[in-house]
Amino acid sequence: MISLGGTIGTGLFLASGASIANAGPGGALIAYALIGIMVFFMMECLGEMATFLPISGSFNNYAGRFIDPALGFALGWNYWYNWAVTLAVELTAGSMVMAFWAPWVPGYVWSIVFLVLVLSLNLFSVKGYGEAEYWFALIKVLTVIVFIFLGILVDTAVLGDVYYGVEVFRSGGVRGTGILSTFLTAGFSFQGTELIGVAAGESENPQKNVPKAIKQVFWRIVLFYILSIFIIGLIIPFDDPMLLKNDVGDVSVSPFTLVFQRAGIQPAAHLMNAVILTTVLSAGNSGLYASSRTLYDLACENKAPRVFKKVTKAGIPIYCVLLTGLIGMLAFLTSLFGNGVVYNWLLNISGVAGFIAWLGIAASHYRFRQAYVAQGHLVSDLPFKARLFPVGPIFAFLICSFVLVGQGYDAWSADPVDPLDIVACYIGIPIVLIFYFGYKIVMKSKFIPLMEVDLDTGREEILR
Repeated sequence: MISLGGTIGTGLFLASGASIANAGPGGALIAYALIGIMVFFMMECLGEMATFLPISGSFNNYAGRFIDPALGFALGWNYWYNWAVTLAVELTAGSMVMAFWAPWVPGYVWSIVFLVLVLSLNLFSVKGYGEAEYWFALIKVLTVIVFIFLGILVDTAVLGDVYYGVEVFRSGGVRGTGILSTFLTAGFSFQGTELIGVAAGESENPQKNVPKAIKQVFWRIVLFYILSIFIIGLIIPFDDPMLLKNDVGDVSVSPFTLVFQRAGIQPAAHLMNAVILTTVLSAGNSGLYASSRTLYDLACENKAPRVFKKVTKAGIPIYCVLLTGLIGMLAFLTSLFGNGVVYNWLLNISGVAGFIAWLGIAASHYRFRQAYVAQGHLVSDLPFKARLFPVGPIFAFLICSFVLVGQGYDAWSADPVDPLDIVACYIGIPIVLIFYFGYKIVMKSKFIPLMEVDLDTGREEILR
């Protein structure tokens, strides 16, 4: 359910509307399908490594073991920062959602309430995190299933007074100029699917459960994103003024809300607001878990202060959770100063960090398979085998690289061009390079030869 819920978030409930408005329903389907294929291959890469070597902090550790310790250091801190800032983003989003019902309550009050809630879920036991995430994910899954069912009824004129269908979809078609920006939106929407790799080290029977989750990725993408966008494209014209408002994140005009309203469900805005709130809490909950485990893994590798190795009797890396919560709160507070400029920069750095993490997964898997074969192991002995190797990791690497380079397209094509906007788009890349080369210079790390790649440490319990 963690893996299932990881693909469903505000990217589907809100950003899908702006994607259809910008690229047309056909263009949105193309963009989401292509990014979905990339995510499928990326998850196959992660699945092969995580079932062979299920450890907390997974793919950052893999990069350091299979490629270069400096790369593991850079990706680890990159991923920790990514989710620490994401926690701040969700705290802000939570306050915006609550403003729909209680606009008289200051936003920071709700942010503090939600921070205390996710801290509580993460501080007491990993079971508490897993239980909360299970129910959050279940609510999101049921919402999408109900939406698809009602959407089909509206499309076929069983519900509502107007017939919708192919003509509405065809009127929008494929708008080529908006497809590139939709690639970026789709990529950000799918971020979080890799959380199953982070959770593998603390899951029960990872060799059985992780492959099961990985194999479902393709069907989740088809069902939840492709089918949902197709249904929205059949019902709501791409130039509907309400659809365009999704750019500012107005909950009341979520494309899901519009479809529910056309089905005759007038309290749809309240319904979707409640679902989006669970989505926000889910993302904050997962963000705190992922970043704290990443920091713990860095400490175990002596790439972070030793104090972060401390765990409670329940197995919780207590100081990792507290520091991440503190950073998330500080990042949130930046939204209150300087008209949010610093906060927007943090958002851009966080977004880039997600794609860099996916790049690291693809590169790590490519090297893992090379080292595995070079050291005399048989591919047939792997507990889970990624399909279409080496096409999968190469395809994922190229698509992520394309998105990282192309994400500044809107800034470059603006008239006039604002240099600060361009810097904001790409600032996350030099930060990772500073981590990488800084570690390499100080620690004098080297690229690991295939025959020296460590494929055994951490497998002792499995081998027993």
